[in-house]
Amino acid sequence: MESVGVYGFCGCKAKNKMKCDSKWEIAASETAPTSAYSSPARSLGDTGITPLSPSHIVNDTDSNVSEQQSFLVVVAIDFGTTSSGYAYSFTKEPECIHVMRRWEGGDPGVSNQKTPTTILLTPERKFHSFGYAARDFYHDLDPNEAKQWLYLEKFKMKLHTTGDLTMDTDLTAANGKKVKALEIFAYALQYFKEQALKELSDQAGSEFENSDVRWVITVPAIWKQPAKQFMRQAAYQAGLASPENSEQLIIALEPEAASIYCRKLRLHQMIELSSKAAVNGYSGSDTVGAGFTQAKEHIRRNRQSRTFLVENVIGEIWSELEEGDKYLVVDSGGGTVDLTVHQIRLPEGHLKELYKATGGPYGSLGVDYEFEKLLCKIFGEDFIEQFKIKRPAAWVDLMIAFESRKRAAAPDRTNPLNITLPFSFIDYYKKFRGHSVEHALRKSNVDFVKWSSQGMLRMSPDAMNALFKPTIDSIIEHLRDLFQKPEVSTVKFLFLVGGFAEAPLLQQAVQAAFGDKCRIIIPQDVGLTILKGAVLFGLDPAVIKVRRSPLTYGVGVLNRYVEGKHPPEKLLVKDGTRWCTDVFDKFISADQSVALGELVKRSYTPAKPSQLVIVINIYSSEHDDVSFITDPGVKKCGTLRLDLTGTSGTAVPARREIQTLMQFGDTEIKATAIDIATSKSVKVGIDFLNY
Repeated sequence: MESVGVYGFCGCKAKNKMKCDSKWEIAASETAPTSAYSSPARSLGDTGITPLSPSHIVNDTDSNVSEQQSFLVVVAIDFGTTSSGYAYSFTKEPECIHVMRRWEGGDPGVSNQKTPTTILLTPERKFHSFGYAARDFYHDLDPNEAKQWLYLEKFKMKLHTTGDLTMDTDLTAANGKKVKALEIFAYALQYFKEQALKELSDQAGSEFENSDVRWVITVPAIWKQPAKQFMRQAAYQAGLASPENSEQLIIALEPEAASIYCRKLRLHQMIELSSKAAVNGYSGSDTVGAGFTQAKEHIRRNRQSRTFLVENVIGEIWSELEEGDKYLVVDSGGGTVDLTVHQIRLPEGHLKELYKATGGPYGSLGVDYEFEKLLCKIFGEDFIEQFKIKRPAAWVDLMIAFESRKRAAAPDRTNPLNITLPFSFIDYYKKFRGHSVEHALRKSNVDFVKWSSQGMLRMSPDAMNALFKPTIDSIIEHLRDLFQKPEVSTVKFLFLVGGFAEAPLLQQAVQAAFGDKCRIIIPQDVGLTILKGAVLFGLDPAVIKVRRSPLTYGVGVLNRYVEGKHPPEKLLVKDGTRWCTDVFDKFISADQSVALGELVKRSYTPAKPSQLVIVINIYSSEHDDVSFITDPGVKKCGTLRLDLTGTSGTAVPARREIQTLMQFGDTEIKATAIDIATSKSVKVGIDFLNY
């Protein structure tokens, strides 16, 4: 249940609450009140905390708040929607980033420096395998047996699309059975942990302990706070770190990680699409395609090497940037596209987030959905739905076949793309409809998809390009909107990163739309950009200095009632004092700049001097114009309960000061309340999943 209110009420069972002073606690009510002004305090007729006058705010960036722990190695996990991987660097040689050892398995036409984000559980719901191993084992199962196994893929998007994410949110496996999302994410992270520790131990020649590792997990910047917290909880369950040792785990935002890596790029490590300057010896008159052919060849040759040298210098492109210059990171992955605007702060070249992360579910999965819609159009939605349930492994096969052809799509392609249909698709369709797949294609009026006698769907290049169009159009439209913002209009560079950035169709569209506004840069091995940047972030977390707060945070208080200023519904008269209830006392506003580690302090006093316990409830909202905790969209996300006893023999001032502090960390926010009279304090992490 969502709760609101910071109103003291007695914890005892006395019928007349007015007569009892033993203990004060907090009232709770629903976030979405039945009336616009339903007040927890009104029904209880009691008081809570009130700001000390004058309330003082100290914005104090305390760099020593988190004790610096020493780790031998940083391991970053890029937990992607479609593919995942890890990379690591020893803190003694930070210039060497090692990408995980080669995965077993792989697909024709698809590079396998990462592994598919797929997981397989036994019929007893125990972890069986991850990645290619999970997919291949599932594929080899007898169709009837496969129905008992739980196979999950592309499940990361659930954290983005679930509005009311909790620790109990479910995922649906390929066979339709439900399983707890937290378990699946924890299994996946535990798998990466075991793989990485095993590889590190093999390299070191001795057992590597988890306590030697600082872990970094990347998440999309546009994820809401509950999803980011969910990832941290899953990591705790997987044993990467613990709430008591939370600094062992950093949650890094994907475009920030990309940004950190892009700072180090040398000219030979990137391709410039824009026609403004010659890079790599290519002038604007050279075709984009030629540049990419050369780059792909370079990547292919380097693919055997898993160690990347990151020179401890600022790259040439970066050295062209001056204090205050802005650049845009477009991180296009499997599930989401994240857009972040950063600004350079000299002399150290620290990064400041200039405009809060935006984006949406415009990843390469959108192309898969379009393909599925095309299949429904040809073969019928009823058949496709049945086929997915009855032959789940064959459906996975079909999507794998599509994936490799999807990667072959290009603006200048002229020859058709062939997609192999699994035998069980052809067979099941005949049983289901009573006629052949070929017949269905002839009847469907879809001219650009033909049947090939080798058992393949033959798609014209235009047909394939049409599958990309809705997703790419969404990305371009979103970027256009962003470029309208005054903070973004003077961007010097656009860095295109993430797995989907490998798609020539997306590159061409971005270049055509924005090539005249800024220089468009693509790092080589673009799919590993985030992974490498996350390692660099783990080695030096201080590189990101300023972020934008995604939410407004504050606490619920009582203020003196001011006639004409406060709504009459909020008036509460208590012991002759007129109070305004439900006031949202703001700590920080949505979209406000927040330095990492920044402390925001407020001072309060118990509204009733005889209170023995105060409870401060913390609230958040996506809006910055919040006045009351009963406003629409305000949610409770933390509670501080402070015992005010134990002052015998100590002179307690008439207006007792309770100092409340909020510290803004990576994706965690910690709140503390201190009773100045007794130095007693209580801490809590902001919690978006359990209220």
